Amino acid sequence: MSPFIFIALQFAIIAYAVVSGVFLAFSDFIMRSLAHTGGIGGVDAMQAINREVFRWVFMTLFIGMAPVSLAIAGYGGFAIGNGPGTLFVLAGLIYFVGCFGVTVFFNVPMNETLAGMDASTETARDYWTGTYLPRWTFWNSVRTVAAATSATLLLFGLLWMTQNQTYLV
Repeated sequence: MSPFIFIALQFAIIAYAVVSGVFLAFSDFIMRSLAHTGGIGGVDAMQAINREVFRWVFMTLFIGMAPVSLAIAGYGGFAIGNGPGTLFVLAGLIYFVGCFGVTVFFNVPMNETLAGMDASTETARDYWTGTYLPRWTFWNSVRTVAAATSATLLLFGLLWMTQNQTYLV
């Protein structure tokens, strides 16, 4: 493995962990805090968060890791093979499906529905408390676990490789 790939994989571990940490904050306390606002405040705040997330480094990191994850999975499967390569494949696929895929198919559609609502209406409050909070938080927790699992698997795969120096030549 070239030094460039070795360092890039270390950065991928950090990126997975950072993404997981952001999602963990939402699942652990941000969504609970927004739920205590009585509806209007939570809807307004989440609408603002969903607009701002597109303008920040997080979105670049989050979306950028999708193709990187596929590259990691491919590299693990084709260049490394058994053992550590299997962990690379799992890390890449788990992030791509469990983090990126869940976002595209579950969280984003709920965000788009919420974005089109007037926070002061009863419909928005009902959607917020009855649908958005429980479902969005559930799928966000799935993303949290997926990103953390990917970081862990990639870390263990890289550590495994350092134990067997033939991979690092």
